[in-house]
Amino acid sequence: MTASPPKVNGHARPPAPPVLGDWQPIQATPTIEADTPTAAETPQPDNDLVAQAQAEAIRAKAWADAEEQRLKAEAEADAIRIKAEEEARKQRLANDRAERKAREDEAASEARIAESNRIRDEANRAREQANRQAEEKQAAATAEAAEVAEAEDRWRGYARSFYIVCAIVALPVQIAAFYDPKALWLMAAPLMLEGGAWVVLKGAAAAVASRRPHWHYRLIAWLLAFIAAGINLWHGLAAFDPATAIGTAFASIAGPGVWDLHEHGRIRTRDGKPSWRERRAAEKAAKEAAKQKAAEEKRRASEKAAADKAAAEKAAQLTELRKTHFEKVWQHAEKLAADLGEVDPNAVWERAKLDVEGAKPGESAEVLRMRNAAQTRVEAARQNKPVNTLSKTTNAQRAIQVKTSSRRSSYKPTPPTRKPGDTPPFHPAARRLHGETKRRLNATKNAD
Repeated sequence: MTASPPKVNGHARPPAPPVLGDWQPIQATPTIEADTPTAAETPQPDNDLVAQAQAEAIRAKAWADAEEQRLKAEAEADAIRIKAEEEARKQRLANDRAERKAREDEAASEARIAESNRIRDEANRAREQANRQAEEKQAAATAEAAEVAEAEDRWRGYARSFYIVCAIVALPVQIAAFYDPKALWLMAAPLMLEGGAWVVLKGAAAAVASRRPHWHYRLIAWLLAFIAAGINLWHGLAAFDPATAIGTAFASIAGPGVWDLHEHGRIRTRDGKPSWRERRAAEKAAKEAAKQKAAEEKRRASEKAAADKAAAEKAAQLTELRKTHFEKVWQHAEKLAADLGEVDPNAVWERAKLDVEGAKPGESAEVLRMRNAAQTRVEAARQNKPVNTLSKTTNAQRAIQVKTSSRRSSYKPTPPTRKPGDTPPFHPAARRLHGETKRRLNATKNAD
């Protein structure tokens, strides 16, 4: 009899009720007849055992089904839990990756922002430095311009003062020269000469400022100055001593001369003309440049001559070598050059080489054979095989015992053939294998 399982669906089985008397299955209440005996009176032991066994089998099957469902449910729960754990792990990894990527993006963004800020700061510093340098240059230029203007004003004032002093020195002798009690009005002539020179020089200054021709103003001023100097020199020598004459004559020239020197410098500055020192420096630089250019041209000419000479020697050497080693090709090259209108046969050498030997320069039948043989030796060395075992024939094992081909060899001269006794005879087993192979090949050909 099969024992009942202790648990059902994961719960402990309740204790079975006590059996009072013999256990019997519940059946419908039979109708009691007078002539028929009752169930209690009729013994049925076999039926009770079968029913009990069936009940136990049903309970066992129910327990087994319940256990199977429990195990299946547990397996499904475990699968769901494992899947949930796997999904949770994947989600956690995804979250970690997303967080890491977010941190990386944030770090990259911060780096880009820092780099942008650095570039902006550098640009601002460079701009500020450039502005500061520009301001410094502007201040230096302004200071220099102010200094130049101040020096120019001072120089103009000094020239004007010197002109006035020279006029004061020169006028008394000129007035004494024109003094006449009967014609006192002639004493105004010296004032006209000195004042006229000053007025004409101021006209020259106005012409320079308005960029008009000024040479005639300066010429008239110098003419008046020389007239005044001549008067001072003539009257000074006649009425006074030579020192007075020469001094007053010099004063008549020096005053207009210094002022004209001031105007001359202003004119050169306006027109941008170089000074004498600058012209000398420019001429010296031009001479040095011309000297260097001549030396460079001479060097290039010498290098070209040397290169031409070397090229001519190389061409002559090449011609001699080609004549020596390729006589037929050289003769054909000479004919081909004459036919094509070329002076040098080397110009058509490639075509002549291709016509005569069928190959371009650097290649020929002998070169190709030598190259193939060298490649064969290299291949044998790579495969660690002797060179003499390599053969280009279709059957390297053919010996004199095998029937030779009926075709004649295409090589000229005809290569030597093997004779009986050159190689040892085949083994009988090898002969049998050769015969069988030949018969199978013939049978295959006949079947085709």
